[in-house]
Amino acid sequence: MTRSNVRTTNTKRRLLRNLVTALTIATTLPASVGCHVWDRIGPGPHDTTASYHRGVGLSIEYPEVAECATAVTVAAGAASAPHSLEDPSKLPAIELSLEEAVAMAMRDSPVIRALPIGASFSTQNATTVFDPAQMASSTQGVEAALAQYDAQYSNTLNWSGADTPRNILINPFTQAFQRQVDEGTSAAYASSLSKKSAFGSQFTIRHVVNYTRNNNPNRNFSSDFVGWVEAEWRQPILRGSGLQYNRIVGSSQTPGVYNGVLIARTNEDVALADFEDSVTKLVADVEQAYWDLTTAYRLLEANIKGRESALRTYQYQKVRLDVGAGRQDEEAQAQSQYYQFEANVQSQLGGSTGLYATEQKLRYLLGMPASDGKIIKPTTDPLDSKVVFDWNSALSQALDRRVEIRRQRFLVKRREFELYASRLNKRPQLDFVGLYRYRGLGDHLLGDIDDGRFDGLSSSILNGEFQEWQAGIEFTLPVGLRQASVAIANANLQLQRERAILAEVELRVSHDLTEAARNIDVTYQLVETNYNRYQADLRQVEVLVRRYLDGTDNINFLLQAQRSVVQSEIAFYQALANYNLAVRDLHWEKGSLLAYNQIQLAEDAWAAGAGRDAYEKGLFLTPRQDPSDVTMTPPVTRQSFDPSQVQATGVGFSMQDGATITEQGLVPSEAPVPDTDVSPLIDEAVPADGLQLSE
Repeated sequence: MTRSNVRTTNTKRRLLRNLVTALTIATTLPASVGCHVWDRIGPGPHDTTASYHRGVGLSIEYPEVAECATAVTVAAGAASAPHSLEDPSKLPAIELSLEEAVAMAMRDSPVIRALPIGASFSTQNATTVFDPAQMASSTQGVEAALAQYDAQYSNTLNWSGADTPRNILINPFTQAFQRQVDEGTSAAYASSLSKKSAFGSQFTIRHVVNYTRNNNPNRNFSSDFVGWVEAEWRQPILRGSGLQYNRIVGSSQTPGVYNGVLIARTNEDVALADFEDSVTKLVADVEQAYWDLTTAYRLLEANIKGRESALRTYQYQKVRLDVGAGRQDEEAQAQSQYYQFEANVQSQLGGSTGLYATEQKLRYLLGMPASDGKIIKPTTDPLDSKVVFDWNSALSQALDRRVEIRRQRFLVKRREFELYASRLNKRPQLDFVGLYRYRGLGDHLLGDIDDGRFDGLSSSILNGEFQEWQAGIEFTLPVGLRQASVAIANANLQLQRERAILAEVELRVSHDLTEAARNIDVTYQLVETNYNRYQADLRQVEVLVRRYLDGTDNINFLLQAQRSVVQSEIAFYQALANYNLAVRDLHWEKGSLLAYNQIQLAEDAWAAGAGRDAYEKGLFLTPRQDPSDVTMTPPVTRQSFDPSQVQATGVGFSMQDGATITEQGLVPSEAPVPDTDVSPLIDEAVPADGLQLSE
């Protein structure tokens, strides 16, 4: 080693030692002196300048969105001042039947409304008519699952140039070198078309062309085209094979995570079940609000009649007191009862459970303005005939038609699919790979200019002179198969959980149906009992009024009788409404509420051209006469389900002649049905649901 080399080495070592010392001081200095060194650094120019976004980034602003005028937005802006204590008889009436109310609720809004109104409205959890279609068009829908079977076409073309100097040894004995530059131009083109089948097979057709032009002296052509056309087939034999397996797993490569066609099918069915459940609850809320409004009219009338009777008693007692024949305490009692009924009337009009508040709830469900200067007047009479259901038929329908049970069964079906795929995943990967290739070489890409052997690449490939093939197997085994085993255990536990929930749902449905059937008998009996009580109180008031006017009885008995007759009338009309709601509840519990209200769930009209596309695709479908030629997975469902289809429920109605009509014939009735038409505030009308057979 020369002296200059030694001096250079010593210099490098000294510089390295100084650098290590500087880094050591820089890292230990903050630990010894704290942050005071950094505090001495003054603020920069950007530290003292207020940012423009400091007062703008978190400011509250109104978004600019495109809004279209709809029936709902018009109703929201058309609300007038609400009614409070106005006389409802002086307001214009909107006569509305139950059938019309349900129809309005079904068609006037794409959002499924729910009660109560005062509850916080969650925009994230709101149910709309777009939810099933949104699920079908999402990544969890059937179309997205079918997309993995779409043919994939790819096409690439790249150009490149080379200008590379090289140092070539010419004579190894004389150590002579020569400088040479490799110059050239190249291009690479590749196109492929691949398709995955439902059995897991992967088919690929590939075309590759490589162009080269350079100054290499050992070449026959200054430029050439080298390419080939090949077909490849990859067929899984163990893991990844099978029709049902691929329709469950889909494009997922992780055990336990599946997005196949069958999983997507169950996702859409669950979304439809959720939508049907929301529609059923809306119908139940509409009936609840409708009968509550009917009862509110009746309760208002009962309190008005009580107020009028109390007013007459007070006026009579005041006249007696003025002529010296009455007592002041009796006059005060009569006046107190009058104001008590007056307060009841005011509360029944504008209270939280009064007429106007109840009417607003129905308006909200129907998509009407909160107040428009009019008042809704129900025209459907409450059902007062005894309804008889066949218990065995109702129970079997409840266990088959309830949307909660059907939804849970779809979840069980999905877990069964996942367990099946998880078990097949616990296998090694064994694939058969086959490839066949036609090669070619040419001075030109196309044509035979001088009829040379390698003049055109296309003719060289089409001649089929150069052929290659390849066949083999690929084997992959994760030692232990731990992830696949965990996926099986998890899928098995999830399946057991969903099955346990299904059994619990069926048990809950049977209990709810039992409670609903009991409520029908109890509420109907309460209708008769409260009606008889009401009639007895009316007779008691007539007797006590005569005794009071004759002066043979105390006013306290009369005032108490007047209160009793109002309470019994209120109890009767509430019992009548509860009976109609009990009939609704029984239809709800056995899954026939939509059919009971003649509601059908149907897909919206197809987009333009969808029918033509379906027809053209159907031309390529060939029906198979021999069932052995068809390979298919086990069906997800056994048949289509229509929630609006009327089922044989064994329902019957009591007639006024003391018999009950059922599907099994006439059954004698034990008690006559009372006449409930005692209110002039609600007009007589034939019920829209066609259930009432009595006059």
